[in-house]
Amino acid sequence: MVVHSFYVINRSGGLIFSYEHSIPKIELEKTFSYPLDFIFKRAQKGVVVEFGQRDGIKVGHTILSINGIPTRGNNIDFSAPSSINNDDDQQISSPTSHDIIEYLSDSVNFPVTIKFGRPRLNGNEKLILASIFHSMYAIACQLSPELNSTGIRELETDQFKLYCFQSITGIKFVALTDIRQVNVDALLKRSYELYSDYALKNPFYSIDQPIWCPLFQETVKQAIDSLEKTGSPYI
Repeated sequence: MVVHSFYVINRSGGLIFSYEHSIPKIELEKTFSYPLDFIFKRAQKGVVVEFGQRDGIKVGHTILSINGIPTRGNNIDFSAPSSINNDDDQQISSPTSHDIIEYLSDSVNFPVTIKFGRPRLNGNEKLILASIFHSMYAIACQLSPELNSTGIRELETDQFKLYCFQSITGIKFVALTDIRQVNVDALLKRSYELYSDYALKNPFYSIDQPIWCPLFQETVKQAIDSLEKTGSPYI
């Protein structure tokens, strides 16, 4: 059982704290013959699988390398050093750069070894997703048939669960966990206590501003570690 990451979102939907505790590293490398069973699309981070799933490779996975050479956006630069060596034990390199989708559409380049994976979110992407979740939370409150709805408290997928606790003042505490992790609600409430102790009681901290408090991060980490080991966020 694992807690993947933890976030704090302010009253206007801004991300003011993020902590990645245990991000799973998803990488798969396989050798393919022509033609490929996948349909790819170009994205900001690189070439992404748009259609077709097999052998653990799923929609949304990004091409990380081809024949041991790391990709650069939507291109593969064969002037970069390769992990494939020639008979003289010298690295093979080529001065050419190719569009990845065009390269994988040419049967001459096969067989080919491709590494797939999911790139980690950068800071801007986390800010965008926090804002989107804040909006979804507000919409859920409006759509709920119950009066004074507390909004989204839990979302479940086949890969992870998302838990959310909103304080009386409107600050949201969010955790992404393994689907088997239990007692996450207690972790979020414990995080609110730590936020009150180490952020709100700090005379140099202004509410809704980013939390730059090492003690807050350290105690959140300790609470998560305790939850994973004992099932309780209290040490």
